[in-house]
Amino acid sequence: MTTQTDLPRPPHQVLDGADIARVITRIAHEIVERAKGAEDVVVLGIHTRGVHLARRLHTKLTQITGRDIPLGTLDITMYRDDLRLKPARALEHTEIPADGIDGRLVILVDDVLFSGRTVRAALDALGDIGRPRAVQLAVLVDRGHRELPIRADYVGKNLPTSLREAVQVRLSDTDGQDAVLVGDRDYAARSSQAMAAPSTPE
Repeated sequence: MTTQTDLPRPPHQVLDGADIARVITRIAHEIVERAKGAEDVVVLGIHTRGVHLARRLHTKLTQITGRDIPLGTLDITMYRDDLRLKPARALEHTEIPADGIDGRLVILVDDVLFSGRTVRAALDALGDIGRPRAVQLAVLVDRGHRELPIRADYVGKNLPTSLREAVQVRLSDTDGQDAVLVGDRDYAARSSQAMAAPSTPE
């Protein structure tokens, strides 16, 4: 017999569009304060959703400082340590501002910080591009379960999760809405199995 506790937990929303907008604004103010005006800041978004978040952060930083903060994108595909374990991925574009990153404070932007391996790959990619003065990390969600000693400098929301859970970041740029959802990683598969399984007499 399948009990209520055996059923997979469907995704539930933990952040909506207004929450995400407030997070971006707060992080922008924190960057300006910590970087003493953000005069040498360069914002780089990690593909894919990190790029969209970086653009929003860039817009807010420009509004706050009155300056056009340099903005770029970073593709880490060839720097990942799981290339042999997963199917080949399409390469994205790395776009570095014309003045480069040497001697600048680089703010890496990503959607979810999990194991830390994506950020490590991003640091390796940066090392082949230039030598920044410092590198800081801004993430929308930190869900814990780090496998490497990496910590975000700016966090939208600390979200304690279990390893069986998945965090979904949806952005209007790619998904039609802004939201952060948390639910069982195998929700769809377990739901299908539960529906297909014959009921067991009590």
